[in-house]
Amino acid sequence: MLITVADLRNGQRGVIREFQHDLLPIKLLELGCLPGNEVELVQVAPLNDPIYINVNGSHIAIRRATALQIEIDLIEDQDSHD
Repeated sequence: MLITVADLRNGQRGVIREFQHDLLPIKLLELGCLPGNEVELVQVAPLNDPIYINVNGSHIAIRRATALQIEIDLIEDQDSHD
């Protein structure tokens, strides 16, 4: 199942898998939105747009349409295995 940043719930984390570089703004790449980096959903604004994420310690606001372009591997909570 394809999971994107837009599918995350508050506090959930994932590792960026891939995206089409030409679809993401260069600024996001410069801020660390790159494959292999961890991303966490911080908050979703009213009306579900924009989405606030944390990548490498930077809080970034991105549009939902952009979040749909960033494929991730979900990081399971350690607490759920106890």
